[in-house]
Formats: sequence, C-alpha cells, structure tokens
Amino acid sequence: MSTTTIDSHTQAANSEMSIGHFLSTYVFSRDHKVIGIQFLFSTLIWFVVGGLLALGIRWQLAWPWSNMPVIGNMLFSAEGGQISPEFYTVLVTMHATVMIFLVIIPILAGAFGNFLIPLMIGADDMAFPTLNMLSYWFMWPAFICFGAAFFCDGHGAAAGWTSYPPLSAMTTAAPGSGDAQTFWLLGVTFVGVSSMLGSVNYMTTIIQMRAPGMTMFRLPLTIWGMFITALLQAFALPVLTAAGFMLLADRLFGTGFFLPEALSVNNSPMASGGGQPLLWQHLFWFYSHPAVYIMILPAMGMVSDILACFARKPIFGYKPMVYSICGIAGLGFIVWGHHMFVSGMNPGLGMTFMVATMMIALPSAVKTFNWLGTVYGGQVQFTTPMLFALSFVSMFVIGGLSGIFMAATPVDIVIHDTYFIVAHFHYVLFCGTAMAVFGSIYFWFPKMFGRMMNETWGKIHFTLTFIFMNGTFFTMHILGAGGFPRRLADPYHYPTFSHMLTMNQFMTVCAIGMVAVQVIFAINFFYSLFWGPKAGRNPWHANGLEWQAPSPPGHGNFDFQPIVYRGPYEYGSPETDEDYYPQTMPPKNERPEPA
Repeated sequence: MSTTTIDSHTQAANSEMSIGHFLSTYVFSRDHKVIGIQFLFSTLIWFVVGGLLALGIRWQLAWPWSNMPVIGNMLFSAEGGQISPEFYTVLVTMHATVMIFLVIIPILAGAFGNFLIPLMIGADDMAFPTLNMLSYWFMWPAFICFGAAFFCDGHGAAAGWTSYPPLSAMTTAAPGSGDAQTFWLLGVTFVGVSSMLGSVNYMTTIIQMRAPGMTMFRLPLTIWGMFITALLQAFALPVLTAAGFMLLADRLFGTGFFLPEALSVNNSPMASGGGQPLLWQHLFWFYSHPAVYIMILPAMGMVSDILACFARKPIFGYKPMVYSICGIAGLGFIVWGHHMFVSGMNPGLGMTFMVATMMIALPSAVKTFNWLGTVYGGQVQFTTPMLFALSFVSMFVIGGLSGIFMAATPVDIVIHDTYFIVAHFHYVLFCGTAMAVFGSIYFWFPKMFGRMMNETWGKIHFTLTFIFMNGTFFTMHILGAGGFPRRLADPYHYPTFSHMLTMNQFMTVCAIGMVAVQVIFAINFFYSLFWGPKAGRNPWHANGLEWQAPSPPGHGNFDFQPIVYRGPYEYGSPETDEDYYPQTMPPKNERPEPA
C-alpha cells in the first residue's frame, strides 16, 4: 500500500473522528454542562418568539384594527394588514404556551438545573448522563410540534393555553381547532416527557451523588429549589400527560372523556358525548397549579444565593427557608381548585380551597422577610446580579399581594376575567422569573463560559428593563380594577372601556421598550462570550462548591475531590480573615501549618 493511500486513510479516519467527536461533545453530549447550555440557548430563542407574540397582543389592544407596521401586510394580507379576531386568539394561546412550556419551565429546571446541580453538590455529572441527554432531545419534537402549529389552518392553536374542552376537543369548532390543536397537544406531551426524565435524574443525583460532608442541610437553596421542583414534576406531570392522551383520543378516535352529552356544534350534534368538560379542568390544574411553583421555586433558590453573596452575610434563617420551600410545594398540591371558583363549585368546597390558598401566604412571607433579613445590615454590593435579585423580591411581593385577592372566592368571582388576573400572573411568573433568570445569567456566566459580562451595560440593561417592565404590567392592575376584560380582541366594542385605550397605548409603548432593551443584553452576552475579561475560579468571592472548580469546568467538573465542611452561606465568619469561607476550606485547626 502506498504512502499516499495510508495518508488518505488516516485523514479520513481523523475526519470521521473529528465529526464524531464534535457530535458527541457539542450536539449529543452527555455532559451536564453542555446540556444546560443547550437548554439555555434554546429557551432564549423561544423567549424572543414569545416576546414578539406578546407585542402582537399589545398592538391590537393599543391600536385596534389598524395595520401592523412592517409585517402587517405580509402576515395579514387578507385582512388588509390587520390582526383578525381569530388570530388574536391564536396570539393569546401561543404566547402563553411558548412562554410557559418552552421558556420559563425549561430555562429554570433545564438550563440552570443541569448546569448547577452536579457542580453545587460536588458531583462529576448527573446520575444518568444518557437520560439527561434524552431530556434535552425530547424537547425538539415539542419545538417542532409547536412550530408546525403556526403553519396549519388558523396559524396556531386557539383554545387558550389551558386548552379547555369542549373547544379544544372538537376539530371543527374554529380556525386552529384542527391540526394546530393536535400539534399543540403533542407538543405539551413531549415537554412532559422531557421534564419527567429530568426530574428523575435530579432527584437521584441530589440524593446519591453529594460530595463527602455535603449533608442535606448544607445544600445551597438553589439545590433545594431544584430538588422540590423535581418532586413536584414527578408527582404532578403524569396526571397532565394522561389527560393529554385522553383529549387526543377525544379528538382523533371519537371517545367522549371531555365532551358532554347531546352537544351540538354549528347546528350539528356531536357523535360522541357523555363526558365531563370539568374533568379536564381538574386534571389540568392538578398539574398546572404546582407548575406555578415549578416556575418560581428554582428562581427563589437562585436569588437566595445571589443575595447572600452580595450582602456578604449568611442567609437569614436557612432552615426556615428550606421548610418554606417544602411548605409552598405541599400546599401547591391541594389548591388547584381555586382556578375553578367560577365553574359552579360547591360553596363548601370553594371555602376549603380558599383557606388552603391563603395559607400559602405564610411560607411565602417567611421567605420574603428572610430575604430582607439577609440584606439588612449587610455590606451590600450593588452588582448587576444583585440588582436583578433585589428586583425579583420586589416583583414577588407585588405579585404575591395581588394573589391574595384571587384567593378569596367572592373577590375572585368579580375579577376573574379581568386584567387583574393578567397582572398578578405576569408579576409572579414573568417579572419575577425574568429578573431571577437575568440575575442568574450575569452571576453564573463566568462559571459557564470563563469570561465576565460587562457590568456597566448590565446595569443599563437592568435599569431600563425594570422601568419598562413595571410600566407594562403594573398598569394592568388599574385596568383590572376597572373591569377591563381579558381575552377580547376589541374590548372597546363596549363603550364603558373606551377611556382605557390611552393606558393600553402607554403599556404597549413600554412593552416595545422592554423588548428593545433586550438587544443590549444580547450584545453584552455574545460580545462577552468571545471578548469578555477572563474570569478566575471565584470572581465573586462566593462560598459554594461550584466556585472552587475551574472556569469553565472541564470534564468531571473538579480537579480535586471536594470535601464539604460547612454550609454555603458562611460570609463574614470570625473563623477566617476573609469575608467568605468556602465550603471546601478546612477549619483552622485542621489546616496544615505553613512551611
């Protein structure tokens, strides 16, 4: 065999190895850090999609029946560039669906859970790396299904993100009731499978793979938030998945789980029936109310870590914080019925749900006061992550206070279909979560990519986001108190709401500003990714295990065996000369004397 032939074979083998190496390292990776970053980039792309859909809603409410600028004639040429009432319903449905199922849940549990859990407990990877990889790749069928829904008749599902039957069970009820709704259901099912795979992995990893000395009460609150979230997903998700299959069977095979007897649509009786539409509501909210805490508990944990780090103080009341997370999760399982106060519920049952819902205020208040106690008297460093973390607390308080109104049955019946609900929902889930996510990206960016983001541009990003966010969503409280209805494409059809047009225009300008400001974040993120100052192992002088690993961590995470001697919040300890005391630093009496 000639030398040329050998060389060509070697080059071909190297080429195959490099392609295989690239695929196994960056595409079908089993490394928890790569999977976390894959989740992060995927969810940020869908965050842009969800934000643009929201702008469509806001445009219609601010300037109803006027041509959308730039894209109106391309998308709505049949309507002369205007958003049709049918497409407005699609916008509401798909905006909520994208933001909840493709952004908030996967960015917290998928991106940060995958990246942080092994690092913060001192493990080299997840317990089941292959299962972990599958948890990400099961999101892609969901991405494809939700994306395909936009190209079906009606250009998207239109039964609301709650997908209530009989509207969602019938295939000919309205534009979007056909294939788009079927794709919607399949997409939700794949998201559920992905979440289940992740939750099993998280629970096993946290229970079985902690470093020596890492007891449960030495875990960072971020890990407690992820752990309880995984428990919620494991127990609640199977219910929604089963309900989704039942609804699919109603649509595709003519079963009658959710269609009532003698239902007539468009003057034609339905072939199937005998089911209960309310059954779907029970099954849907049994998952979707705990899902509210799936969307907020990891954020609470991450914010706690950031607050303690930049207040340079131990977290105030660590164990009460842990018990509060458990209490919120436990109560979250028994209050799903408060979403159905207007469904004709027995008053006695409604009273039970009302009292249980109000009790959630107790552990929530414990967390809020402990966050304030952590910051109070501390040597606060107003870094970009700290500003976002502090704003999370303020958003959570505003959203929590408005939630008390909805917990009371008599009040909820009055405000249920108004923008007061929209304001509450967005403050808790969007504003709170977004602030926690942005703060966490700025905080853990050095560990993820080995470089620092620009602080000045980070603070500009925070300031403008905070102003425009509150301008958009706080005004919704005023609209809701005035009875402004949600879900209607043209509420001004009723003259009593015509004076609220100006407020909606103000909110829409703020919403456009809020979306535009994210360009600053995107530029800072991608510029810093390549040209940001290089970060050391511990640029924030924090205590957690992840900060003892290289930045970014290599294969196996740690270049030494981490041994844990204390909790993660020992800032300002008298036992050390520094104002921080890493979990892996031995106590003074166990350290070797300097030579």
